[in-house]
Amino acid sequence: MPEAASSAILVRDGRVLLIRRRNPPSFDMYAFPGGRAEPGETPAETALREFLEETGIRAHSPRAFAFYDLQAENPRRHFHLTVFLVEADRDKIAEARDDAADAGWYTPAEVRLLNAPASVIDCINRLEREILSV
Repeated sequence: MPEAASSAILVRDGRVLLIRRRNPPSFDMYAFPGGRAEPGETPAETALREFLEETGIRAHSPRAFAFYDLQAENPRRHFHLTVFLVEADRDKIAEARDDAADAGWYTPAEVRLLNAPASVIDCINRLEREILSV
């Protein structure tokens, strides 16, 4: 049975906020802040909670952006990942917290050079086509 998970994309000045994962799945990879749903949470609630826990930023206004059916490194783990675009106050500073070893702002070109999951690269390509090029 797949586990529900969500992540959130915050775009600021043409850059996206990524964290470097401290724990599996995707250990030591760069990804959008996110994680597994807690019982009773909607995907959007999961995205906002995980974003706050991992960056210290209270995001809002989640809009569904992408969905992935992912097999984790562990063959017994399977995730349904919903990715949201979120907004946040511009003056809030991202700090690596909880499962995040690091947090930083990256251009799409920089993201493509990082050790990032295929779903992140897919979202970056889509963001560049649909949002950042506008």
